[in-house]
Amino acid sequence: MKLTASQIDQLFTFTRQHYVEWYDLQSELVDHLANAIETQWQENPKLIFDEALNREFKKFGVFGFMDVVEKRQAVLCKKYNGLVWQHFKIFFGIPKIVLTIAMMLVLYSILKVSTYSEWIVISLYFILIGFTFYELFKNNRIRKRKKQTQEKRWLFEEIINQYGGFSGVVIFQFNIFVQIFNHSEKYLSNDYWMMGLSFFSVVVILVLFIIFKIIPAKAEEYLQTTYPEYKVVKL
Repeated sequence: MKLTASQIDQLFTFTRQHYVEWYDLQSELVDHLANAIETQWQENPKLIFDEALNREFKKFGVFGFMDVVEKRQAVLCKKYNGLVWQHFKIFFGIPKIVLTIAMMLVLYSILKVSTYSEWIVISLYFILIGFTFYELFKNNRIRKRKKQTQEKRWLFEEIINQYGGFSGVVIFQFNIFVQIFNHSEKYLSNDYWMMGLSFFSVVVILVLFIIFKIIPAKAEEYLQTTYPEYKVVKL
């Protein structure tokens, strides 16, 4: 005997009722429960669905899914973080590192010849601040909407949002550079300082671009490939 689509939906509801909030974790548990129930039916075809489910759930012990979820969440977090950092390494590897150096030299040249270099740096800083806050605000609205409408939530998306929070640290570091730059005239004529500021500015731009644009796009491709339900949800 095989589980029906309605019974599969019941399993998803069952996992949610037992505090498994991430759909990718729910999917793994539902797959395990479905296989276990079908195995029970092979041994006892007269066993009803609810009884088979309760028997299988009792095997998880007094804490229910908690221990399993913690272990699987740790495994998935490690896997997802590995995917994220893989994109960072790819973006800062050859030949993209050539693009990074080229961008740095262009910015350095502009700051070097311009009489308004401090205003260029300040403008760049506020553009990055605005971009960061816009993306964080947008992501926060999406998360709130999903909670209110009980849309499917994904652990991978939550990890990506955590990287979005990390962007605040990046901006703070850039702010220190900007403050020093704009309060000391000697730095405006120092080639090494200008080169360092140009390099750091380009790295900040790339890191924010990767966090808010590249990684979410790649994560969406991964989730659509691994979980076909994700594509249905996004339609």
